[in-house]
Amino acid sequence: MLYYLLRYIKEAFNPPGMRVIEYLTFRSSAAAITALLITLLAGPWFIRFLKSRFIEPVKEEAPPEHRKKRDVPTMGGLLIIFAVEVSTMLWAKLDDPHVWLIMLAIFWMGAIGFIDDYRKVVLKIKGGLAGKYKLVGQIALGVVVGLYTYNDPAFAVLLSKTTVPFFKKLTLDYGILYIPVVIFIITAVSNAVNLTDGLDGLAAGSSAIVVFALGVFAYLAGNAVYAGYLSIPFIPGAGEVAIVSMAIVMACVGFLWFNSNPAEVFMGDTGSLAIGSAIAVIALMIKQELLLPVLAGVFFLETLSVSMQVAWFKFTKMRFGEGRRIFLMAPLHHHFQMKGWPEQKIVIRFWIVTILFVLTSLTTFKLR
Repeated sequence: MLYYLLRYIKEAFNPPGMRVIEYLTFRSSAAAITALLITLLAGPWFIRFLKSRFIEPVKEEAPPEHRKKRDVPTMGGLLIIFAVEVSTMLWAKLDDPHVWLIMLAIFWMGAIGFIDDYRKVVLKIKGGLAGKYKLVGQIALGVVVGLYTYNDPAFAVLLSKTTVPFFKKLTLDYGILYIPVVIFIITAVSNAVNLTDGLDGLAAGSSAIVVFALGVFAYLAGNAVYAGYLSIPFIPGAGEVAIVSMAIVMACVGFLWFNSNPAEVFMGDTGSLAIGSAIAVIALMIKQELLLPVLAGVFFLETLSVSMQVAWFKFTKMRFGEGRRIFLMAPLHHHFQMKGWPEQKIVIRFWIVTILFVLTSLTTFKLR
């Protein structure tokens, strides 16, 4: 909205220096600053509000260190969602379908996460929202995103095709499997971020790093010159994705001000599911979803650790009569916590590994 007001002023009065509002770099920076200021300024009041209503119960199976977090409120993801939505509406082109699909994904999965948190915290229903209902919401979002991107001419660059990392000319056509693939990616990534949200600052910091990289990729894909040089698809309008991405990045960074150890607030499923769905939809729209296992490698490893733990436990219980474990506790960050690593050290090391994965994903452009 602010973008349109400034553009009107430029066209009507043509003051010097107003051309800057058309630059993606300017609007991305403005959206990032706006999101950061919203989280920092609204954070203290919002945390006081949450403390009066939404204190998250500590899971019985959680490590002993988590028992000290009994008085920390949850649903802090609402602050992230609010900051992203407001800053995006102020600085992005609202007629761009890329922008609306990301905002829809954030709101959609944020609402499902809110219902889950509300049932756990307020209604005291153990487990919150049943997994099958979460899955229904994720599938529904995947169907909407899949159908829209396949049928809207704005997304007709590759349609059901996508680029394959590390290869210059190789593309993969999903064909009739396109919508099931979209559903799978949205479901997998949103659940992966949700699993990672177990230590102070872990999910927020890791998400900020991953989304920053996706924002860079979106900027490159939306620029014909850069896209041609790097042998990636040129996607008109993808540059607007960079604006939303930077808003998400700095909303997460602002949230870290309060979520870093010792946390004053948790994002809850409200935040983790919303951020995870945004990562998935951004990757799908810029045709980099096959790069996610590398780019979002920490989320992938967290999910893999849970899958391995459950599968091995069931197999050994069937084979030997008692379940056995690969890790001391899953997801992976709890394994290191049970080994005696300090929480801050685990979080920072996971951030470092996330940066390593992001740098590795950047090399795929030159390897093409």
